Amino acid sequence: MKSLHLNMYKRISYITGVMVVLISMNVKAQVTTQSPYSKFGVGNIRGVVTPQLRAMGGISTGVYKPSGYSNVNMHNPASYPGINLTTVDIGINGSLTTLDNGSTSEKSFNGTLSHLLIGIPVSSRSALSFGVVPYTDLGYSFTNRVTLSNGANSTAQDADYIYSGEGGLNKGFIGYGYRFGKHLKIGANAEYLFGNLQNSRSTELVVPDSLASNSINSRMQNKNSIGGFSFSYGLQYDIPLNSKTSLILGYSGSSASTVSSTQSSVVTQYTRNTVGEENAALDTLINNEGASANLKLPLIHNFGFTIQRDNKWLIGADYRMGKWSEASIGGENMDLQDTEGFSIGTQITPDINSINNYFKRVDYRLGFTYDKTYVQLNQQDVKQMAVTFGFGIPLARAMSGLSFYKLNFTTEIGKRGNTSNGLLQENFVNFSLGFTLNDKWFRKFRFD
Repeated sequence: MKSLHLNMYKRISYITGVMVVLISMNVKAQVTTQSPYSKFGVGNIRGVVTPQLRAMGGISTGVYKPSGYSNVNMHNPASYPGINLTTVDIGINGSLTTLDNGSTSEKSFNGTLSHLLIGIPVSSRSALSFGVVPYTDLGYSFTNRVTLSNGANSTAQDADYIYSGEGGLNKGFIGYGYRFGKHLKIGANAEYLFGNLQNSRSTELVVPDSLASNSINSRMQNKNSIGGFSFSYGLQYDIPLNSKTSLILGYSGSSASTVSSTQSSVVTQYTRNTVGEENAALDTLINNEGASANLKLPLIHNFGFTIQRDNKWLIGADYRMGKWSEASIGGENMDLQDTEGFSIGTQITPDINSINNYFKRVDYRLGFTYDKTYVQLNQQDVKQMAVTFGFGIPLARAMSGLSFYKLNFTTEIGKRGNTSNGLLQENFVNFSLGFTLNDKWFRKFRFD
């Protein structure tokens, strides 16, 4: 019994240590995307689904237990009662992005740790979950060259407006789900939203390198440090179609919430040397720090369903909508539009108990996702869509037979925006790799 407790404490200490490292790296790793569209609002919305769900287009609202493994689906906490083994899920993301304006293109690659989720069964009807996931990404850098003139008799002067930003928001959460009877499940998450959003605009006159040190440039930097609580909730209802097949109807939502933000703004002047390197700031014209403001987040609804044959296949769809036109910061509307989107996806496991053919135990996943984002430019909606696919690869069991492992690999191939009407098109290939552990913790042993 002492050995059992010792092993349990070691596991908890290990998981706690990993979580601390993951949170600190998420806070410090600022640039995780290169997207000019992340300049707007609170950045590009990441979504809070694991690789195994992302491979199915991101369907999650009606997903209860998609395979013989326990999974943490924090997007709908009503799914938590499906966790019957202690579950740990940790993952990484990588993204290859190509920006195209119709005449030129530019490529970039970014990678980051993505999520850490832990689920613990409380009883045969309920489970607890907690962890940390990314919520938004902010990262961009681009230049717009303009011609300045003070009047008909003045000499035209070219200038570069240089825009850049970095940061993003993360969610730490703890949630609980409970099953009533055989068919109805409900759940809720208490969430803490935290992170930094930093934006800057520099104005630099276009002059020969030999005159760069005599040309005074200016930069305005704004930073929002955000931290506050929000809530999400959900329900699911099972309708048996036969002894092995069921229809699961789901709903989840995030309440409209107001979280605290501390704003700071700095305006500086600087020069560059003859080789283009930036010199130390000459002067600070404005330095406002510590101004309090509130970030108002919108009400979000998600509706979904899956039709599932236990441990064999499932197919499902989600529809989502968000009132982002009501989002504001410091009492000022963020000039965003309402969002809507849908996802469809499927998973097939040929034979979960196959002994002679390993590939029959693999989960094969496919999906499609589409969203009208909250960005509208030049009277044109910025839309995003992607085809997704992936695999759930089971690994060898532990010798005790009570620990199960799976690798979940996902690829998303899609685009955001287009090149018409003076806009940019982002073509992206996103990779996600997750590791899922199922284990039987807190076991009672009987001694003769």
